[in-house]
Amino acid sequence: MVKHIILWTLNPELSEEEKQNVKANIKKGLEGLVGKVPGLLSVKVNVDGRLDTSNCDVMLDSTLESFDALKAYAVHPAHVAVADSAVRPYTVQRTCLDYEE
Repeated sequence: MVKHIILWTLNPELSEEEKQNVKANIKKGLEGLVGKVPGLLSVKVNVDGRLDTSNCDVMLDSTLESFDALKAYAVHPAHVAVADSAVRPYTVQRTCLDYEE
């Protein structure tokens, strides 16, 4: 099993209402990939409950079958579509941690 954890910081120029919409779209888009992307076992996108001590806005916590599944996920058309439409246009920083369990 491979864990794929991403932390994003949203563009600070977005209004609070825009940020809420962006978060909802990221959550819906990424969590909707389970069952569409082979080897993607689970996805949880955390967008609520952020404490003031945080320095990012959104967290992706996903589990894949293998490192090969992670590489395939990265280029899968459904994932790329979500990333290009719901994530990349609205984020200014991305941090990633991938590891084997």
